[in-house]
Amino acid sequence: MNAYIAILIMLALAAATSIGILVATTIIGPKKKFPEKMEPFECGESQLVSPRLRFSIKFYLVALFFVIFDIEAVFLYPWAVLFKDLGLFGFVEMMIFIVVLAVGLIYVWKRGALEWE
Repeated sequence: MNAYIAILIMLALAAATSIGILVATTIIGPKKKFPEKMEPFECGESQLVSPRLRFSIKFYLVALFFVIFDIEAVFLYPWAVLFKDLGLFGFVEMMIFIVVLAVGLIYVWKRGALEWE
């Protein structure tokens, strides 16, 4: 049980720090409310359009492509580190993985999902 005391102390300090910061901001923070302050904003800019406006599907497609190829990078790095240990089997498996992703990329490219108007 002595091995876990340091972890418990660290968790208690982290909780005390976060609670202390929240309490301090509510006590000493400004409390003036005015219409401009209560208005939603993004990156310090006032809203130009309604937040209920529909986005183009291309924004979501780009986000999905990013996630897919980010996952590819996450899988490629450990594979490259263990390349010699995995041998031919690991090489063939990774080539199948890359071919599947390449086919998906070619499909969306041919469908015109990567072209902006």
